Formats: sequence, structure tokens, C-alpha cells
Amino acid sequence: MPDYEELVGFIVRNIVSDPDGVTITSQRSAGGVVKVLVRVSRDDMGRLIGKHGVTINAIRMVARAAAVKPGEKVEVDILED
Repeated sequence: MPDYEELVGFIVRNIVSDPDGVTITSQRSAGGVVKVLVRVSRDDMGRLIGKHGVTINAIRMVARAAAVKPGEKVEVDILED
């Protein structure tokens, strides 16, 4: 099973300007869906989302692509303070 937390964390830390302010957690629901929760500083929120959500959608697509072979389902969500 891939480590989705590590994968998403690597991508996000290389995008934002404050990589120390990034917190990544994950939890598996009863249905087997892995939810990866991303928290960044307020200043980096726009950088993470990107224009029209292009950046966060690309991160979600990479996580879903990593979940294809093991047959899992992954969701990436952004948490706000």
C-alpha cells in the first residue's frame, strides 16, 4: 500500500513557501476510503489551490493515480484554520 500521506506531503512541501507550516494527516473511513487532510499556513492557501483549483486538482489526480494499482480510493482535502 502506498503512503499517500508521504506522497501528498512531498508535493505540497515543494509548492508552498513555508514547508514547515505544512501538516498532513490521513484517516481511513469505514468504507475503505483514505482521506488525506492537508493544512498549510494562510499565506500559502492560494498557492496550494492555484488558479481555478488547478494545482489542488492535480495533487488529487496524482494521489488517485497512486491508488489505482492497489485498488484503493483516496480523497485529498484542505483544512482551513
